[in-house]
Amino acid sequence: MRDDFFPILWTAEGTVRLLDQTRLPGEEAYVDCRTLEEIARAIRSLQVRGAPAIGIAAAMGVALAAQSVQAETFEGFLAAVEDMGNTLRATRPTAVNLAWAVRQMLEEVGRSRRLPILEIKRALVTKAQTLCREDVAANRALGRHGQSLVPDPGNVLTHCNAGGLATAGYGTAIGVIRAAVEAGKRVHVWVDETRPLLQGARLTAWELSRLGIPATLITDNMAAAVMGRGLVDLVVVGADRIARNGDVANKIGTYGVALLARAHGIPFYVAAPISTLDLSLADGASIPIEERSPEEVTHLGERRIAPDGIRVFNPAFDVTPASLVHGVITERGLAAPPYEESLPRLAGEG
Repeated sequence: MRDDFFPILWTAEGTVRLLDQTRLPGEEAYVDCRTLEEIARAIRSLQVRGAPAIGIAAAMGVALAAQSVQAETFEGFLAAVEDMGNTLRATRPTAVNLAWAVRQMLEEVGRSRRLPILEIKRALVTKAQTLCREDVAANRALGRHGQSLVPDPGNVLTHCNAGGLATAGYGTAIGVIRAAVEAGKRVHVWVDETRPLLQGARLTAWELSRLGIPATLITDNMAAAVMGRGLVDLVVVGADRIARNGDVANKIGTYGVALLARAHGIPFYVAAPISTLDLSLADGASIPIEERSPEEVTHLGERRIAPDGIRVFNPAFDVTPASLVHGVITERGLAAPPYEESLPRLAGEG
């Protein structure tokens, strides 16, 4: 498997280097971020995207911006870092990993409060790099847990992009598929294009091609026909936030895929790290859903495909009810219904 790209990296020069996902698949180009504002812009514009990846980007953004804080007291430094966190949290509201990563960085500041400020700055860089490495390790562990669910031979359908591009590396839903292939299983992937921004067509198809995993691209409205022909054995998707009861927020269209899977008797699994759980929310009704620019729907690239003046509804995510989810695959194992019991147990609550 060819896996020589990296989605996010702290460079030796002290910048944050991101693989610009808006330019894929046509061009593999990287952008160096040197300020908090550049990190925030990269998250908002989807140069970096995917819940785990934007969490790591936020952590690195805090570490990056903290280096230029001129505060002489711990209280002043902490206030500056808190402001950074608020800026980053506001960029994309649905993916809980972003807020989780900011919280991890603030807790690191708290633990280091007795150190000189220069050493706290260094500790933040170390923490961000550690979170990056831990995400890759979590994805690999998640893949090992999930690959046992993949039949051999198996046809797996996935929606949006939950691969290495959406994480610090290896991937969640795609990580399950990769682990199955690495275990010697014969796997073919059906790739939903994922309107309106085509993350499946542009990103998942690109990743699977590089990895040498057989895949077939379909438009979103072909999923039912493919399932109806008996060509799908399993659905695996990622997640941006999972509530205590197992309701799952993921890329718009996931709910429809889950309904189709239920109608055809196909297991529907969600692959996500523990950092994607939001046990503070009883159910998915409280998950904030980001709404994005109408131009994402009315335009295809630079070309307008809808009439001027048409009203547009463009939620970036939907919520799949827990009743449609067979299980949630995490780095600590598989959570099965009832999720109110299994998810807190895996998260180490109590």
